[in-house]
Amino acid sequence: MAGEFASRNLKKKRKKFKWGSKAGKKKLLKLWEKDPLKGAPLGRGIVLKKKGVEQKQPHSGIIKCVRVQLIKNGVQVTAFVPGTNAIRFIDEHDEVELAGVGGSQKSAVGSMHGIKYKVIGVNGASLNEMIKGKKEKPKTA
Repeated sequence: MAGEFASRNLKKKRKKFKWGSKAGKKKLLKLWEKDPLKGAPLGRGIVLKKKGVEQKQPHSGIIKCVRVQLIKNGVQVTAFVPGTNAIRFIDEHDEVELAGVGGSQKSAVGSMHGIKYKVIGVNGASLNEMIKGKKEKPKTA
């Protein structure tokens, strides 16, 4: 049993338990503040430029990426464009929809250097359907 003046020690012990849970750790480290999407699963942004990024060792090749400025908060991120020749459907100043690339805790995957997001839509149309030829890229005024 805790003594009459044991509240300080009980509080100290309780604080340590917070680090054991994933939610408590996120809260204590304030990870939602560091995330450009602020915890949202998807985000929209304007394409600033297209670029190729070299892969990490032992792979070789160039990953097609776009530099995107998020509409939500103006933060710039690099997003991977999945699919063969998919980069052709994206031009500068297009509006793209982004999703996480699938790494644990919103991290990069495989041989991609610091690329945490992928493009899933362009100007409101699905990038996947444009690659398959089911849809055409919508024209913006």
